[in-house]
Amino acid sequence: MSAVPAFNPLLAPSPLAYGIPDYAAVEPGHYLPAFERAFAEHRTEVAAITANPDAPTFENTLEPLERAGELLDRVARAFYTVNSADATDAIQEVDEQLAPLISAHSDSISLDGVLYARIAAVHEQLDSLALTPEQRRLVERRYVGMTHSGAALGAAAKARLTAINTRLSTLTTQFEKNLLADANDLAVVFDSADELEGLTDGELSAAAEAARDRGLDGKHVVTLTLFTGHPYLASLVRRDARRRILEASRSRAARGNAHDNADVVREIVRLRAERAELLGYASHAAYVTSDETAGTPEAVRDLLRRLAAPASANARREKEALQRIVDETEPEPFPLEAHDWAFYTEKVRQAEYDIDAAALRPWFEAERVLQDGVFHAAHELYGLSFRERADLPGYHPDVRTFEVFDADGSALGLYLLDLYTRDSKRGGAWMNSLVVQSELRGTKPVVVNNLNVVRPGPGEPTLLTLDNVTTLFHEFGHALHGLFAHVTYPHFGGTAVHRDVVEFPSQVNEMWILWPEILANYAVHHVTGEPLPADVVARLRASETFDQGYATSEYLAAAWLDQAWHALSAEDAARVTDVAAFEAAALSDIGLDEPAVPSRYSSTYFQHIFAGGYSAGYYSYIWAEVLDADTVEWFRENGGLTRAGGDRFRERLLGVGGAKDPLDAYRDFRGRDAEIAPLLKRRGLAA
Repeated sequence: MSAVPAFNPLLAPSPLAYGIPDYAAVEPGHYLPAFERAFAEHRTEVAAITANPDAPTFENTLEPLERAGELLDRVARAFYTVNSADATDAIQEVDEQLAPLISAHSDSISLDGVLYARIAAVHEQLDSLALTPEQRRLVERRYVGMTHSGAALGAAAKARLTAINTRLSTLTTQFEKNLLADANDLAVVFDSADELEGLTDGELSAAAEAARDRGLDGKHVVTLTLFTGHPYLASLVRRDARRRILEASRSRAARGNAHDNADVVREIVRLRAERAELLGYASHAAYVTSDETAGTPEAVRDLLRRLAAPASANARREKEALQRIVDETEPEPFPLEAHDWAFYTEKVRQAEYDIDAAALRPWFEAERVLQDGVFHAAHELYGLSFRERADLPGYHPDVRTFEVFDADGSALGLYLLDLYTRDSKRGGAWMNSLVVQSELRGTKPVVVNNLNVVRPGPGEPTLLTLDNVTTLFHEFGHALHGLFAHVTYPHFGGTAVHRDVVEFPSQVNEMWILWPEILANYAVHHVTGEPLPADVVARLRASETFDQGYATSEYLAAAWLDQAWHALSAEDAARVTDVAAFEAAALSDIGLDEPAVPSRYSSTYFQHIFAGGYSAGYYSYIWAEVLDADTVEWFRENGGLTRAGGDRFRERLLGVGGAKDPLDAYRDFRGRDAEIAPLLKRRGLAA
């Protein structure tokens, strides 16, 4: 690593608008020294709280705790945004050194017995204190959070807990590094464009560009997506090309690879189970769900089992239909396999609904989808407007920055978009906050959306698939949550809600993709200017439950794997020696072991649960979809795309951040608890 310059821009508030980090001035060598200073400053701030001789109060304990750690928050958000989106070798080196340090620092605060005693003392007086609802919830959440972290344990247990947390931080970092490296190593190289018959000119151009970037001029490279399947499987005519891509995808970081995650997975699972037992829980799943809206792993498993049987039955019927297509159209029929599913699904889609998914792409030009779709829907619902700020650079040249204005013209915050895939970016799509809104700290929100759209060749337009469009609307739903949450205390800012409802706002935002006024505004042919034909739109809507047996089954399989791993006791986890065998047994247990419908993720590349924040929580997508589907029904019943509806949703749900119990907020918005019937109908699972 290069020598660290004398001036460190991370140690002073950014000179740029909204406190967005001045990435043009930041070098990798700045990060570790900035973290070291931030750790020390945070410890000093907390020590001042614990040394206070006065009896604990909200004003001398909770409020200064919310003010503490501002430098650390700023440095951490700046680093981890880059670490996920542009993890160069230098950044990965910082991450490896940082992981145990940040774990140790976090434990030094969350396990501080004196701080815990002060918070517990305020918590005991809660009913007699004159606090605002947000202040009261802050006391409750801080108390529960420290209890959940182990602050009430004895010294020996705390020492073991700290050792576990430190080791886990190293393992999860290693998991992500292995996955990124193996995904790059396993990108599939094709010698000629003929092997990729069925791809569009833009897709072929992108594959040729990816090959040139790797010094493979004249060849074509298909990079891998995070999930098991790949968008190209729906188009590739040659069966061997489909097989090669899916086999590469499913083998990432598997046993025997250069970047093997199998033993990493086993150790993570064992240590999480041991930690849960130290904290008084039967399993990591019990530990996690105890502080989520689900409450227990049994509630989660009950929902997953309830949905799995009808989903797998639908998938079997879909497979039979696909097999008939194979038998009727192929000169030499063959048994349908996983790499064939998407290709023949498109044939059925065309036969039954006359929809060619690949042929829709000319109507989904990326800039038009962003400006006239995503931004337009936000304007119609919430009155927002957007202005690009080329003067505010991001962490990579691909990043675009937009200033967001409220309906009254006041500045709301910043929105950053990082659209394209690259070797230094982790797979998938996500939202994160660079700056969280807080009245206490005087900060406005800065949010980031990352996608992994394949960059077209020079001079080619970026044409999105319908899945890409869905992802962009979805991630922007998270961005809206981060932009709208208006709270006093940073603990509740942005998307700081229970994990199993965090996907709720993002899933709701998907409803506007095919909403007539929004679709008509953005789905315009990028060459002719013609709108997406009305009959195509009608067929798209008619096909919304098409292939839902497959889609639901592959998701539920991944959610069940997550629960299966994290239901293990430490003793049982230690007995697992074969990751693949464990997966097979778990999927057989729930009846989701159809070979043609693989899990959305296998363990060695299940980044959400082994290197992200979704351990024992991947169920949250379907859990939140109950709220989402019920909310879509509310909008349909109350005028659809209206400012009144948008303002109500913003005020009562998005705007409260984590400062209110999410189910109470939902009841306030909906007037009742959510019902599951709309979800069952949407997924084609109703009786």
